[in-house]
Formats: sequence, structure tokens, C-alpha cells
Amino acid sequence: MNIAGIDYSLRCPCICKINVDYTFHFENCNFNYITDVVKYQRDTENIKGSKYEDWTEDLQRYETLADWVVQFIGDCDQVALEGYSYSSSGRVFHIAENTGILKYKLYQLSIPLTIFPPSEIKKFATGKGNADKEKMYTSFTEETGIDLKNKIDYTREKIESPLADIVDSFYICKKLWSTIKT
Repeated sequence: MNIAGIDYSLRCPCICKINVDYTFHFENCNFNYITDVVKYQRDTENIKGSKYEDWTEDLQRYETLADWVVQFIGDCDQVALEGYSYSSSGRVFHIAENTGILKYKLYQLSIPLTIFPPSEIKKFATGKGNADKEKMYTSFTEETGIDLKNKIDYTREKIESPLADIVDSFYICKKLWSTIKT
């Protein structure tokens, strides 16, 4: 049984996929994300960074993103997403429309979907439901022993995409895995 945790966004969505029969370790996961930063469009062991496709209108963008996800998780028996943050601002309607297209495609494929509140993922990862990206990354590094910055040649000081997206998808997938295994 394959499962996936999806950190879904307009700019740099990331998917973490694993077979539930495997022990949940970073090395047993496969990651796939898309980005418009050329430096991060590369493959390293179990992480693949692909080019963000060009788009001319919002609905085309949403469909392209959803199709990309479906292509990677087509053999999954269940997937999980992080729910909406109630403190979000900015393009919240665009985010909702984008996520709605993905949810509809998953529904059409009869792939069960679990939605975890953002605070639940943060608490699961760090022990604090309001953890920031820095704390999420620190927890990931302490738990896995993986130098993810080095692995994807991430040189910024601040934790941003795609680094934060890989970490978030890892914990969304791990949370789903843990609910299935218990």
C-alpha cells in the first residue's frame, strides 16, 4: 500500500511518498517537487526537483499542478494534505481554488484523502502547534540526521521553498503513515 503526504501550494508543491510496509525513514521516502528556481531543478537520490511549467491563466496553472500531483501519486492508496491555515492572508481564494481542483481529481480517481490541520502537523513534528519553518527544519534534522540543505544545495539562510516544502511533506506523510499503522 503506497501513501503520500502533499505540501500543496501555488509556488512549490512537494510530495512525499512511501510504502506503508516500510519503516518510516527519510531514505524509504521518495520526494518530488516543482520549482521555478533552476538551481533546485535536479535529482538527488530520493528527491526530484522539476521545472515549474509555464502557464497563461490561473485555471491552467491549477490544472497543471493537480495533474502533476496525480501523475506522481497515481499508484497511491491514500493521500494526505495539510488543511488551510485560518490566519492565512494574501491569495487565499487562489489557494482554495487550486486545492479544490486537486481534491476533485483525487475524488475522480477514488483516492481517499485525509486533511490534517496545520497545527496538528506542527505539533506532531515539533511538539508545538505553532512551530515556524525554522523549528520544523530543526526537528527534521534532529530526527533524521539528514543535512537536507547540503543534499539539495540550499544556500539561503532563511528556511524557504523547496526546503520547507520537503520537510512539511515528510511530516504530513509520516502523520498519515502513523495513523494507518496504529
